[in-house]
Amino acid sequence: MSRPENSAFAGNAGEFELLFDSAPISLWLEDYSALKALFDSWRAAGVLDLESQLRHTPALVLDCAGCLKVVRVNAKTLNVFAARDQADLVSRLGEVFRDDTFEQMLAELLHLWSGTLSFSNQTVNYALDGRRMDIQIHVRVLEGHEALWDRVMVSLEDVTDKVNAQNNLVASEQYARGLFDHSPVSLWVEDFSGVKASLEEVRAQGIEDFRVFLNVHPDFVGRCAEQIKVLDVNQHTLQMFAAQSKEHLLSNLDVVFRGEMHDSFNEQLVDLWYGKTTQMREVVNYSLSGALIHIHMQFSVMNDHEADWALVLVSLVDITARKKAEAYLEYLGKHDSLTKLQNRAFYSEELNRISRRGPWPLSIVVMDLNGLKAINDLEGHAAGDSLLRRVGEVLTSAAAGTTYCVARVGGDEFVALLAGCDARVAQSFKERIESMVEVNNQYYSGHRLSLAIGVATATTSTHVDALSNEADQAMFAAKARFYEDTKVERRK
Repeated sequence: MSRPENSAFAGNAGEFELLFDSAPISLWLEDYSALKALFDSWRAAGVLDLESQLRHTPALVLDCAGCLKVVRVNAKTLNVFAARDQADLVSRLGEVFRDDTFEQMLAELLHLWSGTLSFSNQTVNYALDGRRMDIQIHVRVLEGHEALWDRVMVSLEDVTDKVNAQNNLVASEQYARGLFDHSPVSLWVEDFSGVKASLEEVRAQGIEDFRVFLNVHPDFVGRCAEQIKVLDVNQHTLQMFAAQSKEHLLSNLDVVFRGEMHDSFNEQLVDLWYGKTTQMREVVNYSLSGALIHIHMQFSVMNDHEADWALVLVSLVDITARKKAEAYLEYLGKHDSLTKLQNRAFYSEELNRISRRGPWPLSIVVMDLNGLKAINDLEGHAAGDSLLRRVGEVLTSAAAGTTYCVARVGGDEFVALLAGCDARVAQSFKERIESMVEVNNQYYSGHRLSLAIGVATATTSTHVDALSNEADQAMFAAKARFYEDTKVERRK
C-alpha cells in the first residue's frame, strides 16, 4: 500500500493505518487518477454534457468504473462483503457492482465531472455471498490530492435494515391508504382539537349542566361546528355526496351539514362533554345534488389523541334504502295496499286516541260502495278492485289539505274521522265526496261509482260508543234508497 500523503497524517502513517483498519464502517482507499485523466481527455475532445453521453453509450460507465483502482480496504469491508481478503474482493468486484447500480454510479460520476470532490449517495452493492445491500456511500478526494484524484477515501455504510424498515413503513402506509381510499363506507379524518378547547373553556367557567348551557346558548353549537377541521375523506365519500373532488366537497360542507344536523351535533357535543369519545348515532346529511341521505355515523377519537382530539375518524354508512324500506313497512302497517287509504288497525287506534284526548266535537262519515258484490260476481274481482281504487282516489282528493283519518275498514266499507269538526263541517265533507264521485264518473267509462254515506257527530267522549252505530244507520238508509231508486238487486 502507498503511504497516504494527507497532511493530517504526514509522518504518522502507523496511526493512520491503525485508525483505518479498526474503523467500524467499511473504508476504501482508492486511486481515481485514471478517471481524472479520462475526464480530461473527454473535455479536450469537446464533451460538455457527460450525462447525455453516458446514457447514450452506457458502456462508457463501465470504462469509468475500470479506471477506479482499489488501494486498500479495511477489515470491516472484508466482513461486510464476505471476502477472504483484499485480493479476493478486488478480483471479484464485478460481483459487487452489478445490476441496479447504473443510476447510482452515474450520479457519482456526474458529481466528480462537475468538480464536487466530496459527496454522498445511496447505492446498491452485493456481497460475495450474493446478498443485496443498500449502501450509503460517502466519497471524498483527500486533501492535497485534488489535482490528480490519486487518493480518494470512500466509506460505505450498510443501511439495508434501515431501507427495508422505510420500505415496510411506506408499504404499510400505502396499504392503510388503500384501505382508507377504497373502503366501501364513507370515511372522514377530522381534527376536533378546536371543539375540545371550546368545551374546556366552558368547563373552566364553572358550567356543570352542559345541556342547560346549550339551551341558553344555542349559538355555541354553531361555533363548535366551525372549529372542526376536515383533514381527509376517501373516494366513497365523494361518491356518496355527489362531489367532483375533495376540494369541491370541502368547500360546500354547509350544503352537506344543515337542517337536522344542528340537533344531532348538539347531542354529539353533550356526549363529548361527558367523555364519550366513541359514539354511534343516526343522522341526516345532504348530497351536493340536494338529495337527503340517512346516515349511520360512527365517531371515534383515535388512539394517542384522547388528550387533544386532534385526530378523529368518522365513518358514515348510507342507510337511506333501509330507512325507505322501514318507512314503507310502516306505511303498509297503517295503509290499505289497494286504495292507499289508512287501514282498519290505524282507524281503531285513531278512534281510541281521539276518544281519550279529543279534540271535540268528533264527526264520523261512514261509506259503503254500492253494487260491489254484483260486479265481483258477474265480472270478477279485478273489476271490483278497479272500483275500490277509484273510491280511494275520490276520498284522497276529498280529504286533501285536511288532517282527517280516512280508512278502508272492510271489503266495501270506508270511514272518515273528522276530529274537532261539528255536524256542519261533516255535512260539507259529505257533499264534497259526492261531488268528487260525480267528477270521477265523468272521467272513467264503464261502471258508475256510487257510495252510500252516513254522518254522525259526538260532542263528548260519552257519545262515542253510539256514534258509529248512528252513522251506520244513516248509511244503511242511504244504501236502501240507492237500491230502491235503481231497482237493482243487491246480490245480483
